[in-house]
Amino acid sequence: MDPTRIALFDLADKRLAWVDRRQALLAQNIANADTPGWRARDLKPFDAALTQAGVTPVLTDPKHLPGTIADTSGVQTVAGQRAPDGNGVELDEQLSKVANTDATHELVTDLYTKYLSMFRTALGR
Repeated sequence: MDPTRIALFDLADKRLAWVDRRQALLAQNIANADTPGWRARDLKPFDAALTQAGVTPVLTDPKHLPGTIADTSGVQTVAGQRAPDGNGVELDEQLSKVANTDATHELVTDLYTKYLSMFRTALGR
């Protein structure tokens, strides 16, 4: 059985790729915290990345709320306060986002591992 052909694992791979790309952008922001004129950047939310990839949520119950379509252009400049030298990086905010991204990575890898374990159990391995 090829786990990449299962939609759940494909979604987990997409989420991990998004987390990796976001972590790289946040690292650039932190590295340029003292660079005059640097504007903090971040990715659009993951649901926007899914919409751009052609993955859309499906209403399975008429009582569910419909989703919304967000702007899917990818990387965005984060609005916020700017220092006198024009730098817009707020280290507290960036470090908070790094911690959140790390927690998301851990959650996705844990879920991936749990589902693989369930498949192994079902296959008797």
